[in-house]
Amino acid sequence: MRWLTIFLSILLILLQYPLWFSDSSLPDAWRLTSKIDVQLAENQKFTERNRLLQAEVEDLKNGLEVVEEKARNELGLIKQGETYFQVIESMPLNDVVEKHDE
Repeated sequence: MRWLTIFLSILLILLQYPLWFSDSSLPDAWRLTSKIDVQLAENQKFTERNRLLQAEVEDLKNGLEVVEEKARNELGLIKQGETYFQVIESMPLNDVVEKHDE
Protein backbone atom coordinates (compact mmCIF):
# COMPACT_ATOMS: atom_id res chain seq x y z
CA MET A 1 0.00 0.00 0.00
CA ARG A 2 2.89 2.33 0.78
CA TRP A 3 4.38 1.78 -2.69
CA LEU A 4 1.04 2.58 -4.30
CA THR A 5 0.86 5.91 -2.45
CA ILE A 6 4.41 6.80 -3.50
CA PHE A 7 3.73 5.77 -7.09
CA LEU A 8 0.50 7.81 -7.27
CA SER A 9 2.23 10.84 -5.71
CA ILE A 10 5.03 10.69 -8.26
CA LEU A 11 2.49 10.24 -11.05
CA LEU A 12 0.55 13.27 -9.81
CA ILE A 13 3.73 15.38 -9.74
CA LEU A 14 4.66 14.27 -13.26
CA LEU A 15 1.20 15.11 -14.55
CA GLN A 16 1.15 18.51 -12.80
CA TYR A 17 4.60 19.62 -13.98
CA PRO A 18 3.59 20.54 -17.57
CA LEU A 19 0.50 22.30 -16.26
CA TRP A 20 2.61 24.74 -14.22
CA PHE A 21 6.05 24.88 -15.84
CA SER A 22 5.81 24.23 -19.60
CA ASP A 23 5.51 26.76 -22.44
CA SER A 24 1.74 26.39 -22.39
CA SER A 25 1.34 26.51 -18.61
CA LEU A 26 -1.47 28.15 -16.66
CA PRO A 27 0.60 31.21 -15.65
CA ASP A 28 1.45 31.80 -19.31
CA ALA A 29 -2.22 31.49 -20.24
CA TRP A 30 -3.16 34.02 -17.56
CA ARG A 31 -0.46 36.44 -18.75
CA LEU A 32 -1.64 36.11 -22.35
CA THR A 33 -5.24 36.69 -21.29
CA SER A 34 -4.27 39.97 -19.62
CA LYS A 35 -2.26 41.02 -22.70
CA ILE A 36 -5.30 40.27 -24.88
CA ASP A 37 -7.48 42.47 -22.66
CA VAL A 38 -4.99 45.35 -22.95
CA GLN A 39 -4.82 44.92 -26.73
CA LEU A 40 -8.61 44.84 -27.06
CA ALA A 41 -8.88 48.12 -25.12
CA GLU A 42 -6.26 49.71 -27.35
CA ASN A 43 -8.02 48.43 -30.47
CA GLN A 44 -11.30 49.92 -29.24
CA LYS A 45 -9.61 53.31 -28.82
CA PHE A 46 -8.19 53.16 -32.35
CA THR A 47 -11.52 52.02 -33.76
CA GLU A 48 -13.22 55.08 -32.28
CA ARG A 49 -10.47 57.36 -33.63
CA ASN A 50 -10.81 55.81 -37.08
CA ARG A 51 -14.59 56.27 -36.97
CA LEU A 52 -14.17 59.97 -36.18
CA LEU A 53 -11.59 60.41 -38.94
CA GLN A 54 -13.83 58.62 -41.43
CA ALA A 55 -16.73 60.92 -40.52
CA GLU A 56 -14.48 63.95 -41.04
CA VAL A 57 -13.35 62.63 -44.44
CA GLU A 58 -16.97 62.13 -45.49
CA ASP A 59 -17.82 65.67 -44.37
CA LEU A 60 -14.89 67.05 -46.35
CA LYS A 61 -15.96 65.12 -49.45
CA ASN A 62 -19.63 66.06 -49.29
CA GLY A 63 -20.01 69.39 -47.54
CA LEU A 64 -18.64 72.86 -48.17
CA GLU A 65 -19.45 73.98 -44.63
CA VAL A 66 -16.62 71.92 -43.18
CA VAL A 67 -14.15 73.21 -45.76
CA GLU A 68 -15.26 76.77 -45.05
CA GLU A 69 -14.95 76.25 -41.30
CA LYS A 70 -11.43 74.82 -41.64
CA ALA A 71 -10.43 77.72 -43.91
CA ARG A 72 -11.68 80.22 -41.35
CA ASN A 73 -10.25 78.57 -38.24
CA GLU A 74 -6.97 77.17 -39.48
CA LEU A 75 -6.03 79.55 -42.29
CA GLY A 76 -7.72 82.76 -41.13
CA LEU A 77 -9.58 83.26 -44.42
CA ILE A 78 -12.73 85.39 -44.75
CA LYS A 79 -15.50 85.53 -47.34
CA GLN A 80 -15.69 88.21 -49.97
CA GLY A 81 -17.68 91.15 -48.61
CA GLU A 82 -17.07 90.29 -44.96
CA THR A 83 -15.32 92.65 -42.58
CA TYR A 84 -12.61 91.26 -40.32
CA PHE A 85 -12.29 92.68 -36.82
CA GLN A 86 -9.28 91.89 -34.66
CA VAL A 87 -9.84 92.41 -30.96
CA ILE A 88 -6.74 93.34 -29.01
CA GLU A 89 -7.05 92.94 -25.29
CA SER A 90 -6.00 96.03 -23.38
CA MET A 91 -3.16 95.98 -20.90
CA PRO A 92 -3.85 96.82 -17.25
CA LEU A 93 -3.11 100.44 -16.39
CA ASN A 94 -0.27 99.48 -14.03
CA ASP A 95 1.61 97.74 -16.86
CA VAL A 96 1.22 100.78 -19.12
CA VAL A 97 2.60 103.14 -16.44
CA GLU A 98 5.54 100.79 -15.70
CA LYS A 99 6.47 100.55 -19.38
CA HIS A 100 6.20 104.30 -19.78
CA ASP A 101 8.55 104.91 -16.83
CA GLU A 102 11.26 102.66 -18.26
